[in-house]
Amino acid sequence: MRIHGIWTLLVCTSTCISAAAAATPMETQRQIFRDIYAAVELGDWTPAAANESSLVDYVLWPDLRAAYLRSHLKDRDDAEIIAYLARYGTLKPARELRYRYALQLAADGNHSAFIAVYVPFYQGREFADLDCLALAAKIALGQTSSIAKQAKRLWLVGKSQADECDPVFAFLRDTGELNTDWYRQRFLLARENENFSLARYLARSIDEQHVAEASRWIEAQRTSQEFISKSDPGIIDPVYKDQLVYALETLAVREPLTARKHWISIRQTFEFAKDQSVQLDRHIALWAARLSHHDARDLLDKLDDAAVNDEVLRWRIRTALRSNDWKYVTQNIDRLSADEKILEQWQYWTAVTLQKTNRSEASQQIFSTLADQRSYYGFLAADQLGRNYAFSQAGTTYDNDVIDELSGLSTLIRARELYYVGLEGRGRSEWDAVMRNLKPAQISQAALLAHDWGWHSRAIATAALSGDYNDLELRYPLPHRNSFENFSSDAKIRESWAYGIARSESLFMRDIRSSAGAIGVMQLLPETGRRTARKLNYPYEGRNTLINPSSNIRLGTSYLGMMYQRFGKHAVPATAAYNAGPLRVEQWMPELGSVDARIWIENIPYNETRKYVRRVLTSDAIFHWRLTGKIRRLSSQLVDINAASESQSVSASASL
Repeated sequence: MRIHGIWTLLVCTSTCISAAAAATPMETQRQIFRDIYAAVELGDWTPAAANESSLVDYVLWPDLRAAYLRSHLKDRDDAEIIAYLARYGTLKPARELRYRYALQLAADGNHSAFIAVYVPFYQGREFADLDCLALAAKIALGQTSSIAKQAKRLWLVGKSQADECDPVFAFLRDTGELNTDWYRQRFLLARENENFSLARYLARSIDEQHVAEASRWIEAQRTSQEFISKSDPGIIDPVYKDQLVYALETLAVREPLTARKHWISIRQTFEFAKDQSVQLDRHIALWAARLSHHDARDLLDKLDDAAVNDEVLRWRIRTALRSNDWKYVTQNIDRLSADEKILEQWQYWTAVTLQKTNRSEASQQIFSTLADQRSYYGFLAADQLGRNYAFSQAGTTYDNDVIDELSGLSTLIRARELYYVGLEGRGRSEWDAVMRNLKPAQISQAALLAHDWGWHSRAIATAALSGDYNDLELRYPLPHRNSFENFSSDAKIRESWAYGIARSESLFMRDIRSSAGAIGVMQLLPETGRRTARKLNYPYEGRNTLINPSSNIRLGTSYLGMMYQRFGKHAVPATAAYNAGPLRVEQWMPELGSVDARIWIENIPYNETRKYVRRVLTSDAIFHWRLTGKIRRLSSQLVDINAASESQSVSASASL
């Protein structure tokens, strides 16, 4: 139990009410807010009006009012919005309302009013949509003297610009300002950004030669092998050789050896610059290594010295590990740059190599140094020595004066209440903004504050921001304990493993959405959630199910259990599959025999997945210690990975 004065008596979630005590005024306000926010957000002020006397001094009253005003922008009362912005203008809900209000003014054609909002709040802040709306407003008001100069910056981008810019660009075309030179400049930017569809669109306003060039880029991108196969020495466009190289690079990501054959043939017909040849040779060799092709070692060895960099050396080491060529491992570790060579992973493999070549004393020294680290390689080194893991748990000391100071900050109170009422994304944004302006000693205490509130994502992130890595209770918390314990048991997987996955995926955020569309505590894609729910005969309502922590953990642990069965009850490929997808991982499995799991992990093609697997395994070990007080050896999870067996194929057909 942490001892930190009376703070835990003062700050409490809505579930922290003593049976003998009534709810505090703020807890009552919080519950009312939760009950009425959805209706207000849809434009019904009636429930807010009925509770105004209770809520008017609540810290989230401005958020409630802003939600209502946002819903009525089309039939707004301008004076009411202006008065609100004047009163609450520095708060985030007011900033959001102002932005929406500006867009609505522009949509209504109220150009003067829009400019009056745009100039003091958005001019020079690089909001492309508002910048273009401002130019369109000036055009409508007849203020066209500097339009071309201001619009050129918005035009010269290598991507599709905001739709709001289309009327401005149309005006420039009509007035002759948007000339061929502008199109050429943007064409080059689009090409550099590999936005070849945009390049082809722009080329139509230049000439047929640019149209042909853009069309070839699209072919090189979409049908790379066909484009290479019909290479034409008669094309004299100097860009053509760049397109052939691009097509070969694109093909190499999927089929490096096929790309290699084409490359050997093409360079007998076309003359390429030395640096192009070097870069393409390296690109092909690296992808052959990443995809574990048998020729990868030979391709890496034959690279020109100019092509050898740390990435080449990393993959030479990895291919050597696959073949247990310890001499070659040492040779290439020795060639790494100074900054790379001192990394834990290469220190670990140096020690393993020394051990394998009967230089045990030197290997023991390196293992001993690594074993002092709370990390993947530190735990593996401790396993080699039979030492306890260096968990180095050290709770952060509470400073009640700083805690009191932080607790009085209206900005943090707002962030806390946003979290408590379920507007977590808004709360995180406001919390992070406050952290950027705190002193290091305050940040450390803020992490404790977030932990006490049960806001684990902010506690973990803030502890890292403060550099406080040794408070494992704070950095590896155990939220939703019943759900993780019960559902992990149902899925026949370790609770600590499930915790490791959840922490690595979301830092326990229930509402977070990844760039790929995965949602919730265990970051499930909606389709994966739907299929898993169907297998469990579990009710599924899309996003609503996935943002519910209990439901998400139920589905996430079940899916993880399915991956566990699919990959022969081996946690390592199952963990990789949770991140990269089972079909990819099946391609990474040994064709024959077996491979040391440590070496298999090193040879995962994707940097993200390789780091993810190591992070989850490390977290698994820490969570097991947090749950039981005992050490589970990381090496016990790293049994050899076998080639896909018949039983694995059967389980694969039965799982997702």
